[in-house]
Amino acid sequence: MEIGDLLASDGGIVLRGGASSKRQALHAVAEVAASALGVDGQRVFDALMEREALGATGLGSGVAVPHARLRGLTHVSGVFVRLDTPVAYGAVDDRPVDLLFALFAPPADGAGHLRALAAVSRAMRSPELRERLRQAKSEDAVRAMFVPQEITTTAA
Repeated sequence: MEIGDLLASDGGIVLRGGASSKRQALHAVAEVAASALGVDGQRVFDALMEREALGATGLGSGVAVPHARLRGLTHVSGVFVRLDTPVAYGAVDDRPVDLLFALFAPPADGAGHLRALAAVSRAMRSPELRERLRQAKSEDAVRAMFVPQEITTTAA
């Protein structure tokens, strides 16, 4: 599974998001998802809040991976939001969060959802990736960080 394939192709990345609380951060994620995935923003927000009530999705080191199941989706999809200012999120290390990679899956997609969640969580644990995401100047630069580079060789 390629993490880059999870990101919505149009509008799935937002840099410079503004939020002053966890609730506002999740609202920003819901707005991005609504636009990028063509789903109802309020329904996305409600699903994210319902999942957060089960336990915070803050991984630590300024990263959160909020996730929810949404009717109407055909496959696992994601959006990435980088906040201008980190917000208190209730992460495992109690550090504020500024990088949110949200995942959304169809209700019946259990295995795909879990594989995507594991892949994103593993990638976001990299200090180098987190720093590059924080310094990225464009959406294309962020997308490129999640797409593995193909190495081609030519015969001499």
